[in-house]
Amino acid sequence: MYIPFKIKLLLSLFCVVLVFNYCKKDDGPSDEIELNSFGPSPVLRGGDLRFIGQNLDKVTAIILSNNVEVTAFKSKTASEIVLVVPDATVNGYVTLKTPQGDITTKTQLTISEPIALTSFSPAKARPGATVTLEGTYLNLIEEVIFANKKTVPSSEFVSQTQTKIEVKVPDDAQTGLIVVSNGLSDPILVESATALEVTLPTVSQISPTPVKAGAILTIEGADLDLTREITFSGGSKVSSFVSQAAGKIEVAVPADAKDGSLRLAVASLVEVTTTQTVEMKVPTISGIAPNPVKNGADITVNGTDLDLVTGATFGGGKSGSVQPGSATQITISVPDDASSGPVTLHTAADKSVSSASNLNMVMPTISGMTPLDIQFTKELTISGNDLDLVVKVKFSGGTEAAPSSATLNELKVNVPVGTSSGSITLVAKNGDEVSSAQMLNILPSTSATITSMPSQAKPGEMISIEGENLDEVTEIVFPVNVSATMYGQKTATLIQVVIPMNVKKGLGTLTLITANNEQIISPEINIQGVDPIADPSLVFFNFDDLGLWWGDTGGPENDPALSLDGTNYFRANKDCNGWTGFFWRNGGNNFPGGTIGTNVANYNLKFDVNILEPITGGEFAWRLKGSSGDFWYSWKPWAATGSYKTDGWITVTIPLTGFMDGGNPIADLSTISEDFGVAFNAGASLVNVCIDNVRFELK
Repeated sequence: MYIPFKIKLLLSLFCVVLVFNYCKKDDGPSDEIELNSFGPSPVLRGGDLRFIGQNLDKVTAIILSNNVEVTAFKSKTASEIVLVVPDATVNGYVTLKTPQGDITTKTQLTISEPIALTSFSPAKARPGATVTLEGTYLNLIEEVIFANKKTVPSSEFVSQTQTKIEVKVPDDAQTGLIVVSNGLSDPILVESATALEVTLPTVSQISPTPVKAGAILTIEGADLDLTREITFSGGSKVSSFVSQAAGKIEVAVPADAKDGSLRLAVASLVEVTTTQTVEMKVPTISGIAPNPVKNGADITVNGTDLDLVTGATFGGGKSGSVQPGSATQITISVPDDASSGPVTLHTAADKSVSSASNLNMVMPTISGMTPLDIQFTKELTISGNDLDLVVKVKFSGGTEAAPSSATLNELKVNVPVGTSSGSITLVAKNGDEVSSAQMLNILPSTSATITSMPSQAKPGEMISIEGENLDEVTEIVFPVNVSATMYGQKTATLIQVVIPMNVKKGLGTLTLITANNEQIISPEINIQGVDPIADPSLVFFNFDDLGLWWGDTGGPENDPALSLDGTNYFRANKDCNGWTGFFWRNGGNNFPGGTIGTNVANYNLKFDVNILEPITGGEFAWRLKGSSGDFWYSWKPWAATGSYKTDGWITVTIPLTGFMDGGNPIADLSTISEDFGVAFNAGASLVNVCIDNVRFELK
């Protein structure tokens, strides 16, 4: 710790006064040897120390602390002794040896230790090299501290004297000032005037370029033996080298290395970025066979460095599966939905190369159809080639159907109700289409046929089935094997039937059975326990364009097996315990409260829900928060029975007047300006649930 000279002087004078006042005895002539004062204290080693008193010329020796004895004085009189403080002196009491006995000072003499670091050499050094520090009182130094807080204790010094310390640069030291410390709890710290430059690796050349992943890259330069780790562009780190010396490192290139500079890290974690860059090799394509190829089949790609390939993209942006191969040949599976176009190969280095010409996809061909004169619901047989690629048949009149069977040379499909006479179009897996040259002639139906029916309905709802010869129908069977028992009108062109309550919910078909035991399969109908949306403008969560801003679990999903209508819905599937947010937004974002305003009593909140596994505890906490209050509604139908599952989609209706802030019901929906949404709370349960179409609706 540095103390300015003026302050030292004042402190010295102050101590002299203290010592004088404390040691002085009664004035008057006497033969008694007396010490009145001494100083300065603190005093520099090599400086003058004065003792003032009476009969001091009789003093034979003065013992300073550390048993340093002084018998040769700079001057000695009866009233004053002056001596030069030896270098070995330390803080402590002073004893004057006299014929009358020892006189020991009442206060300690303190030594001023002007530690100085005047220079060091060399100015630049490698880790492990020896640096020489020069200065004064360096024998008092207990630690040398290098940049990055790397401390070398005196026990590890190469050598130490009063004017010089030799110390090795730690492996993990960084460029910066050198600090010396006397190691006390409140240490004296002295910094060097200039920074020690710690040597770092330098790179002069990188080869080869381009380089192949897995190959050996040679890095040349100086001090490369200091390198502990090499980071390639893309983030791959390598700390185990093929060989390492001061002038050269050989390193295996990681599989996912990318074009760019290298970063060489030393023990201090300082990194050196090369000006030279690594360029990764790109595969080449010399041939692809077969061409054209069938969707779902394999192609063989020939070329060079093909063992670098990690992925392939086909026409339409479809990804193929790359099978293990060699540097000159690989096999790739063609996606079912790929279209004609170039094939692009990708590497882990984010490199890519495309084929010079298109890879063409095999298309189905039609050689014939039978019968050409056909009625609705009857089976049409199509002959040709590659018909196993077909996933859909389009008919004139806008109808379409999936094949009932499809092989390489033959496809069978039932003619949908509503088909018009004309050609057909085959749609392949990849979307390619091919139309028939022959025309179908749709004959009038002589048995029951369906021309129109709803695509969606609820259990308990009466639906109308329109068609021809419907008076032949004696029974209607709903999924799964549930026969209808309640009917309305039954005519040749109309059947009104009530959907049984125990019907299987979801997508399915009806079976109409005639008196002759003929079975007519209906178009698909989505039987759900949900109410239709009365006013789309009052929907505020649909998870398509009206999604969530935040939540703790779950999110939008679109599984065709679960979706109500093919659009998104919210899905949560988690063991919940206490508060678990599902979906939330703020009142300023597409919340239709202004439409309802104070007309709260005439509206309900509705949401469609499908609880896939029983909920056994907790509650769904619905919240509407705004300037007029924080309103909640607890929905927990499982509380009465201990377990609740919906077995399909249902619509839940909550009266808006049921939302409460304490004992106060919500009165004005236009004040909802903050959070709105729902969370699981107040219990624990597995919650596997789908929610959609959160909305307000007029009662």
